[in-house]
Amino acid sequence: MSYVLCLDCGATNVRAILVNDKGQLIAKASQPNSTDTGAENPQFHVWNADRILKQLADCTREILPQIDPTQVCGITITTFGVDGALVNEAGELLYPVISWKCPRTAEVMKKIETYIPQSALNQISGVGEFAFNTIYKLIWLKENRPELLEQAHAWLFISNILAHRLTGTMATDRTMAGTSQMTDLNTGDWSDEILNAIGVRKSIFPPMVNAGEVTGTLTQAAGELLGLPAGVPVISTGHDTQFALFGSGVKENQPFLSSGTWEILMLRTAKAALAADDYAAGATVEFDSKAGLLNPGLQWIASGIIEWVKSTCYQGENYDTMDAEAAAIPPGCEGVKLTPNFLPSDPVPGSIEGLILGRTRGHIYRAAMEALTLRLKNRLEKLEKVGGFKATELLLVGGGARNKIWTQMRADILGLPIMVAKVSESTVLGAAMYAFAGAGTYPSAEACRDAFGIDYETTLPGEQQAAYAAL
Repeated sequence: MSYVLCLDCGATNVRAILVNDKGQLIAKASQPNSTDTGAENPQFHVWNADRILKQLADCTREILPQIDPTQVCGITITTFGVDGALVNEAGELLYPVISWKCPRTAEVMKKIETYIPQSALNQISGVGEFAFNTIYKLIWLKENRPELLEQAHAWLFISNILAHRLTGTMATDRTMAGTSQMTDLNTGDWSDEILNAIGVRKSIFPPMVNAGEVTGTLTQAAGELLGLPAGVPVISTGHDTQFALFGSGVKENQPFLSSGTWEILMLRTAKAALAADDYAAGATVEFDSKAGLLNPGLQWIASGIIEWVKSTCYQGENYDTMDAEAAAIPPGCEGVKLTPNFLPSDPVPGSIEGLILGRTRGHIYRAAMEALTLRLKNRLEKLEKVGGFKATELLLVGGGARNKIWTQMRADILGLPIMVAKVSESTVLGAAMYAFAGAGTYPSAEACRDAFGIDYETTLPGEQQAAYAAL
C-alpha cells in the first residue's frame, strides 16, 4: 500500500488528507484559515504563508500515526487561484500574499486601459474580468511598491510558495498560471504582449510545470516539520477547480457544475472561442489539469442566495423544512419570481415580484431555486456556443448537489440527466490521481482515475419538465 499526502489550502480551512492507492481517504485533519489585515489599510486582506505552512504541518503530524510514513510516495498541494507574492532568491516574501478577498485591486482593474485594452487582455489570456486576478496585484505592487518588483527574484503562487518551503525549488504550477490573466491561450505560456504592457519582466516567473510533474523532493528540515522522511517527491497540482473537475470524472466536452456559494459551470475542451458578450456574462478560460486542454466557464453566486433566503425567512429552521415547503409549490411558483442579482456590481439589483396574500416563504425559496436554474440554462447555452458542443448530460458536484428538489428542477428545466458524482472530495482525489501518476504508481492520471472508479447518482427529467417548458 502507498499513500499520497494532499495539502489543501482553502479560504476557510487548511487540511492534510491521506489517500491510498485504491482511492480511499484514509485520514484527514483541518484547521480554520482566515486572512490577516493589511498594514496599509484595515480593509486590506493578506494571507500569512508561514502560519498556513505551520497549520498544514500540524495537520499532517496529526494524521501520520495512522499509517507507516515511509509508505508516503508523494506530496501535492492544491489551493485557490490567482494569489501569490514576490520573493527574494531565498524564497522569502518581500510583501505579504495579497488575498483574492482584498478590495485594493478593484480600482486597478478600473484603469487597466491605461496599460492595455481590456478587450486585448480577454482575447490573449482568455481569463475573465475579475478584480482579484494576479495581473492587478502585480500592477498594484508596481504602482505602490515599485522597488519590490526591482528587487524580486521571482513571483510564486501560493501553492508554489508552500512547495518551495518543502523542497527549496521554485516552479510555477501551470493551472495557477492559467488564473493570472497574464498567459496566452494559444501558446500556453506567459504572454509577452501583456507583460510588456504592464512593465513586468518575464524572468520573475519560474518555469511552468504540468500537473503530475515532480517539482522537487522533501528537504531534511521540511521532513522534520511534517514528520516524514526526506526525499519524498513533491508533485505539481495547483488550482483546486481544475482538480475537482478531473476528480469528479469529467470527460472532454462534458459540462460540469460545481454548486456551492458560487456556481462554476465549466468544460474540458481543446478549443474555446469567447466573444465580448461572453465576458460581459462572466465567462473565463483557464488551463486544464491536462496540458493542451482548456476550461472555459462561467460563474455566478448561487447557494449564497439560498443562504440569504434561509437566514431571512427560515431562521433557526433546517433545510428539511424548507424543502418540504418548496415541494408543495408548483412550477412557476404561482407568479412569484426572484431576480438573483445580489452583488453590488450587478447592473440591475435583485428583486422579488408577485407577492400577494396567500404566497408564502416557500414560494420565495422555490422561486430562488427556479431563478438560479434558469440562469444555469442560459449559461449552459453560452458554454455550448463557446465550446462548440451540445450537452447530453450535466455532471454536478458540491454542496448544492445534496438538494434533491433543486437537482430535479435542474433536470426538468434543462431537459437533461443530472449526474451527481458520489465523491465527497473531488479536488483531493483529482490531485491524488496526478500525484500517484507522478510518483510512478500508475502510468497516468487517467489510468489512476480508471482504477479508483467513480460512481454517479443520475436524476432524469421528470413529469414537471413539460410544466417548466410551458412557462
